[in-house]
Amino acid sequence: MEIVFVTVIGAGIGGLIRYLLPGRRTHGLALLPAVGAAATVAVWAILVWLGLAFDGGWIWVISLAAGAAASIAVGLVLPRVRDAADARALHELSGGRL
Repeated sequence: MEIVFVTVIGAGIGGLIRYLLPGRRTHGLALLPAVGAAATVAVWAILVWLGLAFDGGWIWVISLAAGAAASIAVGLVLPRVRDAADARALHELSGGRL
């Protein structure tokens, strides 16, 4: 049952990060919450597999920190990559005039 809780909290952290970082116009509403949830649950599953107790404190801290870090990384990298790709596409479609 704890895996459901940690997934929802990871998605909430990703949703909060979406509004704290600039560049929201370059990605959809659910991207950062989905990244946060996926990273959180993946790290949680790995840590349980490695033997950490699901009711311990460190598994929560590590899993939620990993979800937050993944959301921040995507939220910071994606706008730059998307703007560069959009500029490249505009240049190609305009025949080099813009």
